[in-house]
Amino acid sequence: MQQSFYTAALGAGSFNNKLSVVANNLANINNNGFKSKTVAFSDLLNYNLNDSADAVTNLMAGNGIRVQRTYTDFGASAITQTNSRLDYAIMEDNAFFMVQDPANDAISYTRSGRFHRGSLGGDTFYLLTESNKLVLDREGRPIEVDDNGNLAQDQTVGVYTFRNPSRLLNTGNDEYVPADEGAEVILLENPSMARSALESSGTDLAKEMTQVIESQRAFSYALKMVTTSDEVEATINSLRG
Repeated sequence: MQQSFYTAALGAGSFNNKLSVVANNLANINNNGFKSKTVAFSDLLNYNLNDSADAVTNLMAGNGIRVQRTYTDFGASAITQTNSRLDYAIMEDNAFFMVQDPANDAISYTRSGRFHRGSLGGDTFYLLTESNKLVLDREGRPIEVDDNGNLAQDQTVGVYTFRNPSRLLNTGNDEYVPADEGAEVILLENPSMARSALESSGTDLAKEMTQVIESQRAFSYALKMVTTSDEVEATINSLRG
């Protein structure tokens, strides 16, 4: 009976993790540029009773499931018009703005284009993110902005993509960094962008609510399995005297 406890506990824990991911997606449904995450499960060791490992029979047993990974959908979402000339929306999949932290020059990437004009203490004004990070141009330089909200004449907002965007790690504030050298950054020559617009959140409310219902039911079934296993174990122990 220990196996049934183990399998049920794994299932309950895995679907609890999925509920946490879905809750985070729903919490960011109004955040521009947010990209929803999806949980991928994998089966633990499965085997056939009284048959070969590859055979499909009615006597299959396994050790439950686990969360294999959580991946992010970097597809383009709908855009909304704004009154700010410094807002930008990327209209391509797997594309990002490059931003730089002025405190330590660390580079990260984001799809959130809610920018503003700001100073870092000097007389020069730059294009900044909501967290006051520098937005970089096609050559990796901070973008200067004049008193009228115009970008410097020789500068345009840079848009970049990755050969393997699945290797990007979320650092918070809808910003991402490459996990390793496998996520090679590439400058897009002619990116599709909209000015005075923002990309909406990538959270699909209908999809996420369906995931909530499915996960809650699966979690409930896993807990019921734990209870049933406990009752069977108690019955066996009572019969042993």
